[in-house]
Amino acid sequence: LTIERFRRFGRLRESFGPLLRKDRHPVVGITWKQANNYCRWIGKRLPTEAEWEKAERGTEGQTYPWGDNWDSSKVIWNWNSGYGTYPVDRSYLTHESPFDAVDMEGNVWGWTSDWYAKRFYRHGPALNPRGPLSGAKGVIRGCSWQSDDRYGFRSSYRSSKDPAHWSHIIGFRCAMARLRP
Repeated sequence: LTIERFRRFGRLRESFGPLLRKDRHPVVGITWKQANNYCRWIGKRLPTEAEWEKAERGTEGQTYPWGDNWDSSKVIWNWNSGYGTYPVDRSYLTHESPFDAVDMEGNVWGWTSDWYAKRFYRHGPALNPRGPLSGAKGVIRGCSWQSDDRYGFRSSYRSSKDPAHWSHIIGFRCAMARLRP
């Protein structure tokens, strides 16, 4: 989601300086509630953690959205970011996942709709898990331009933040409104 589109909905909390406030760049500095409210406002919702991972891995379960081998030319990360985000509609320094999703890894982390539980997936449902019903932290996926650890860009990598947290490296994207069973 771009800064330009988000401005139609509401005001950004902070611009974070010239490298992070260009209209075509991903919106950052958004809490989970703001991201959720925006998605609802346009008739969509935040993706579940399982949806995010499947959009990255595809049906083959690949390690990265672009395949099984690390390729630093396919992701915006600390070594090529220039200390900021990149436009979302570019065709360079990016990748397409098996489902044609772009920048699922790199550029900015993204909020998901799920609550975080460290070992949830070891004991959760195998098909389309939706995460715990409650929790203290929300799940973020996708790593950011600030990371320099290529392990964090793996499709299975996840992290968590307090839902009231906002940062210059966390944004979001929206998913279709209807969840499949």
